[in-house]
Amino acid sequence: MAGPEILARQIDQASDRAVFRQIADHLREAILNGRLRAGDKLPSEAQLMEHYNVARMTVRQAIQELKAEGHVESQHGRGVFVRSRPPVKRLASDRFARRHRKEGKAAFLAESEAVGARADVDMIRVSEVPAPADVAERLKIQTGEIVVSRSRRYLLDGRPVELATSYIPVDLARGTRIMDDNPGPGGIYERLEEQGHQLERFVEDVYTRMPTREEARLLSLGDGTPVFRLIRTAYDVEGRAVEVCDTIMRGDAYQLSYELPAH
Repeated sequence: MAGPEILARQIDQASDRAVFRQIADHLREAILNGRLRAGDKLPSEAQLMEHYNVARMTVRQAIQELKAEGHVESQHGRGVFVRSRPPVKRLASDRFARRHRKEGKAAFLAESEAVGARADVDMIRVSEVPAPADVAERLKIQTGEIVVSRSRRYLLDGRPVELATSYIPVDLARGTRIMDDNPGPGGIYERLEEQGHQLERFVEDVYTRMPTREEARLLSLGDGTPVFRLIRTAYDVEGRAVEVCDTIMRGDAYQLSYELPAH
């Protein structure tokens, strides 16, 4: 456990910044400059109270601010620790390049290899469901029309980072490996191209928000960690939407990275 000696500064009584925010500033600085590393235990409430000569509530307000920012997390009966973070994955503009599929790699596997992380998938469920309204709009079908749903959870080095549900028109999925838990090398996009639906483009809409209670549970999110919601529509060369993928991704595990032409 780190002691209060990591906090070189004291409260500035002349500052108009609230005392609990000053304490949070000091702890945050210690985390960002590496004096407190991932997995380190913060000084106890009693140590911080003595170091800063403040009340317990003031210390708790400071800790709560760091929790809300996603820097620390409480472990029941053990204390407050600096959060460990999974490897950052770049959502690059070429992650669905055909060369990855021809190598037998779906996008998640290709991205994970790029950061030296082990990729896993669990909680796979394939079923036929009525199309939600926003999915139906993108697929150009009627709301409630039956589609094939493929839901799964992705993990990096054993840590859950992403929840994804793909929706595929039934005429493209029934009777194919797209209905299998494991659709084979290259994933469902390779299976679609084998049917003659060569992919031409993808359209992505990206939002940020706080997770639902269920999303936080499935992704093991601490307080204050937002998520990306990314909705991707895949189009074939004929202009048909052949898949919509609705993905929830933990915000501390991804970096958006796109290369755009200047013409």
